[in-house]
Amino acid sequence: MTNPPSSYYPDIGVLGEDLVAQWLQSQSWQILHCRWRCRWGELDIVAHHTSTSLLAFVEVKTRSSGNWDQGGLLSLTPQKQAKLWRTANFYLTQYPHLNDLPCRFDVALVYSQRFATHAPQTKKPAIFKSQAIQVGNARFQLLLQEYIPAAFG
Repeated sequence: MTNPPSSYYPDIGVLGEDLVAQWLQSQSWQILHCRWRCRWGELDIVAHHTSTSLLAFVEVKTRSSGNWDQGGLLSLTPQKQAKLWRTANFYLTQYPHLNDLPCRFDVALVYSQRFATHAPQTKKPAIFKSQAIQVGNARFQLLLQEYIPAAFG
């Protein structure tokens, strides 16, 4: 039996973003905003690297097993990238003190696996993982499987 899609558990996507934010902080990034919204769209995470002064707009894709889009990577169509670009440009108009920083678009792929009777196993070692998370009657573990700096732009 395959796990239901992440959208079946609406909190899983938010928890995936939180996991990535925790990992970024452990890597000397300062989280400026999570789930920043405007009329153009949403930025999952806006982070500033304190030593390099780099600004990253991080798109987080949280998927469960049996997903059709390579862990969320295929959902980053040229149209989605253009929407993120437009949203990031608007973000910078709202925070002009960040305009001179070098910017990039990163992608984080998070795997959500439901616990059965034992801890989940994955084929690839995780970069960072959560503790067991209870969502309704289900227990999950989130694993940051891949972080792609400058994935597009």
